[in-house]
Amino acid sequence: MSTRIEASQMMTIKRRPQLGEWVRKTVVYVVVSVVALSMVLPFLWMVSASVKSEAEIFSFPIQWIPSHFFWSNYSKVWTELPFFTYYLNTIKIAVLTTLLQIITCSTAAYAFAKVKFPERDKLFFLYVATMMVPYQVMMIPQFVLIDKIGLIDSHWALILLGAFNPFGVFLFRQFFMSLPEELSEAARIDGLSEFGVYMRIIMPLIRPAIASLTIFTFMHSWNDFLGPLIYLNSDVLFTLQLGMQHFQSEHATEYGPLMAAAVCAIIPTILIYFLAQDHFVEGISAGAVKG
Repeated sequence: MSTRIEASQMMTIKRRPQLGEWVRKTVVYVVVSVVALSMVLPFLWMVSASVKSEAEIFSFPIQWIPSHFFWSNYSKVWTELPFFTYYLNTIKIAVLTTLLQIITCSTAAYAFAKVKFPERDKLFFLYVATMMVPYQVMMIPQFVLIDKIGLIDSHWALILLGAFNPFGVFLFRQFFMSLPEELSEAARIDGLSEFGVYMRIIMPLIRPAIASLTIFTFMHSWNDFLGPLIYLNSDVLFTLQLGMQHFQSEHATEYGPLMAAAVCAIIPTILIYFLAQDHFVEGISAGAVKG
């Protein structure tokens, strides 16, 4: 009899942790789902508003599926504005900025991680500390510098200013520090130069870091509004963020075409993220624990 009671008690004790684990997982999934839905809703509203009339956009309660689809909002974006030119300008700036930043950040990080020179760690600390300087503090000195070298109203002003990033150097250095020093030493013994070690040994091993920095840099450059607003004056040089301002005036805003333009503008960033998301997740998690 006592054996049966003990067995029953053990079964009850075993069920309680299982029940508690089930409740905990359920609560976590519900919270995550609510947070995810709250982040997706603005995007869904933007897509819905892009095919609505002005009256339906602000109707309440929200009519997610319009009674009549106004595809003319999209045609207006591509016909009334040089939207394709804005697209090409934004792609040019974002791609060149991303490529240059990968080159500059990886070479600087390699020097800070694998090349021994006096006061290396202190110099790295000072360089990374510049991330704490607000952009508003550097805005006027940068403008004066760009004006002195004659790059105002030029895409190169934005490309060169975005080609350097302390965060990218920090991210790459964390990966470089995690790689065994024996790899570099073996390559040097085999006759590779320092640049050869960097290009042929180190860079192929840090693809997650490259993917992570590519996403960060491309999205920042693609969505940048303040930089183009400061340095670009000619409409033919405008990026998407500046070009969409044509739908806003002092007296009225065309919300339907504006939302359609926003939908068209967000597509490349979504594609970039989906193409690199596996490496991105791996890069962020590894960069957080290594080094």
